[in-house]
Amino acid sequence: MNRPGDVVPLREATKTWFAISLMTFGGPAGQIAVMQHKLVDEKRWIGQQRFMHALNYCMLLPGPEAQQLAIYTGWLLNGSLGGLIAGFLFVLPGMLAMLALSAVYIGAGSTTVVSGLFAGLAPAVIAIVVHAVRRVSSRALHHPLLVAMAVASFVALSAFAVPFPVVILLAGVIGWLLRDLIGVAPPGHAVAGGVPPPLISDDALHHDSPSARRSLTILGVGLVLWFAPVAVAAAIFSRDSVFVDQGLFFSGAAVVTFGGAYAVLSYVAHQAVVVYGWLAPGEMVKGLALAETTPGPLIMVVQFVAFVGAYRNPGSLDPWVAAVLASLLVTWVTFVPCFLFIFLGAPYVERLRANRHLGAALTGITAAVVGVIADLAVFFALHNLFDAARSLRWGPVDLEVPVLSSWDPVAFALTGVALTMVFWLRWSTLRVLGVCAVLGLALSLLG
Repeated sequence: MNRPGDVVPLREATKTWFAISLMTFGGPAGQIAVMQHKLVDEKRWIGQQRFMHALNYCMLLPGPEAQQLAIYTGWLLNGSLGGLIAGFLFVLPGMLAMLALSAVYIGAGSTTVVSGLFAGLAPAVIAIVVHAVRRVSSRALHHPLLVAMAVASFVALSAFAVPFPVVILLAGVIGWLLRDLIGVAPPGHAVAGGVPPPLISDDALHHDSPSARRSLTILGVGLVLWFAPVAVAAAIFSRDSVFVDQGLFFSGAAVVTFGGAYAVLSYVAHQAVVVYGWLAPGEMVKGLALAETTPGPLIMVVQFVAFVGAYRNPGSLDPWVAAVLASLLVTWVTFVPCFLFIFLGAPYVERLRANRHLGAALTGITAAVVGVIADLAVFFALHNLFDAARSLRWGPVDLEVPVLSSWDPVAFALTGVALTMVFWLRWSTLRVLGVCAVLGLALSLLG
C-alpha cells in the first residue's frame, strides 16, 4: 500500500534506485543515460520533457548534477523520503568502493584487478552514452534551431573551452529570445519519434507548495546537518586538525563546482598538493583514475584526497581510523548540499513549469544539455580509446585530439562489442556492463 504522496510504491522505487546506483559508471553522461533508460524508457514513470525539466534545473546548480537529478526525480515520485533514498543510494556504492580502493592504494599501491574491470566497463559506458545522446536528441531537439543550439554548445565546450555556466546561461537566453520560433511542447504529451507518454501523468507527480516558512525550515535544518560534523570535529580534535581543514575546504568546494567535477579538480589538486600538502604531486591523477572505476559521481575523488591526507596527518589518532573518519566527513559535506539545493528549490521550479517564458528558456538549456552530454561522451571516449592526447591551439580554438598512434585495439574491440549489445541485441544496461567487466578483467589477467 502506498504512503500518501507516493505515485509509485516506495519499495519498488527503492529497488529501482538501488539498481541504478550499481550502473552509474562513466561520469555524469553515463549516469544521466542510465536514469534516462531506467526511468523514462523502461519504467515510464516520468516523461522525457519532465525529466529534462528537472535536469535543466540541476545543470544550473553547483555540485554533481546527476545525483541532484536523482534526488529531484525521487522527490517527484515519492516526496522527501523518496528524494533522500534516491540521493543516498546514488552515492552509496561509489562511496564504499572508493573507501576500499583508497585503503588498497595506501596499503598495497596496486589496483590491477580494478584496472582490468574498468578496462571493460569504460567501453560499455561509451556505448550507453552514445545510445543516450541519440535517444535524448531525438526527443528534445524538435526544431532545427534547437539542433543548431546543441551543436553550438558542443563546439563551444570542445573546441573553444567556453566555461560551462556561460554555455548554459547563453542557451537559456537564446531559448527565451526565440520562444516564438522554437515553441514549447505541452507537458505530459507524446514527444518526437512516436514515443508514448509516461504511465504517470505530470499532474500526479509529487509537489510541495513553496512558502517562506517551508524554505526557512529546510534552510535551517540543512545548514545544521551540513556543518554539524565539522563543528563536532573542531570540538573534539581542535580547530587546527586535518578534519576541520578538510571539512571547511570541501564544504566550500561543494558550492563552486559548476560544470561538473572536471571544472573544479584542478583547484582541488592545487590546494591539496601545494597549500595543505595532503597529496604528493601526481597523486591526484591516481585518485581520479580510481574514481573513474567506481559508480557514482566523479567528484567522489575528494574522498581519496581526504583519506590519504588524514592517513598522513592523523594527529593523535591511529592513521587508519583518521583516514576513514576524514573520508566519511568529506563525503558528507560534499553531498549534503545537493539535498539542500533540491528540496529548497524544486517546489519553485515546479511552480514555474507552466510559465511559457521559463519553459522557452529551459527548452534552450535542454538543447545545450544534449551538446554537453555529447561533449562528455567524446571526452570519455578520447581518454579511454587512446592512451595519449594532445592540444591543438590556434587563436581562440583549444581542441584536444587523440594521438592516433596511441589507439588501444582492445578498447576499440570491446567498444564494438558493447555497441553491438546495446544497439543490435538491445541488452539491458546492467547486462552490458556485467559482460564487458568480465571481458575486461579476463583480458587484463591474461596480460
